[in-house]
Amino acid sequence: MKKIVVTGALGHIGSYVIRDFASQFPGTEIVMIDNMMTQRFASLFNLPESGLYNFIEADVREINLKSLLHNAHVVIHLAAITDAAGSFGNASEIEANNFISTSKVAEACADCGVRMITLSSTSVYGTQKDVVSEDCSPLELQPQSPYAATKLKEEQLVSSLKQKGLQAATLRFGTIFGPSVGMRFHTAVNKFCWQAVMGLPLTVWSTAYEQKRPYLDLSDASNALAFIIRQDLFDGRIYNVLSHNLTVHNIVETIRGFIPAVDVSFVDNEIMNQLSYEVSCKRFESQGFTFNGDIKSGIDETISFLNQTQSAHR
Repeated sequence: MKKIVVTGALGHIGSYVIRDFASQFPGTEIVMIDNMMTQRFASLFNLPESGLYNFIEADVREINLKSLLHNAHVVIHLAAITDAAGSFGNASEIEANNFISTSKVAEACADCGVRMITLSSTSVYGTQKDVVSEDCSPLELQPQSPYAATKLKEEQLVSSLKQKGLQAATLRFGTIFGPSVGMRFHTAVNKFCWQAVMGLPLTVWSTAYEQKRPYLDLSDASNALAFIIRQDLFDGRIYNVLSHNLTVHNIVETIRGFIPAVDVSFVDNEIMNQLSYEVSCKRFESQGFTFNGDIKSGIDETISFLNQTQSAHR
């Protein structure tokens, strides 16, 4: 394998993947594309010496992707604005950035004969069923935010390009947890870990405490991407990818196991839904993938990471 291209390479997932893939795929050039919208310069610091890296600061909507894809085996498309809750206030920006980015990358991959892994989200589900899978009815695809609505449109776009020869895999990721150099703190587990380490109360939506939702360990996420590549699993299908189905209550109690004195502050939120459901990942597991991520270990690693950082800046 000569080259793997990663868009949005400096984000929470990307900054972990580019490091992990240096050992997962030794000798492969890793082309990192990022527009630096969030200025995560630190994601480029201390990259593994064994990695063959090439960084390009650019917006995938504006550059000549076909030239960059020369000799590439696969594009892992991570470039996106990812704050689902925050997307209610900037739906048009989400649409312009995320959908157009995916469209440009998918078209270029189809034209160049390059495989593509694109990320969707388990938040495209909106169901009253206890368990939901990729085979659910269209009525159960009720995106829970403008971010998720755009993800569903991206899924449909990628699927439509199969007739043009696009070899793709679409992964509906659960909410990511676990530390990385480029991590953010707008999602439940990471936000709660940050608040706990800083001695702040955990701000929990009052309607969400007992809601069950899917979560994905960052190491499982990276291993899933590597698994798709190794198995050449570009069959055009959609795969749910998650380590656990958990309630916010489960997460809070796990954090209390490390920081017993943590308090919870319940806040009202009229924007996000009040649905609770589990997501099945049996389709992906049936391909031979094993999830090894663990919420307790992920929270332990995140708290340790934050404590080290905090100590270094005292």
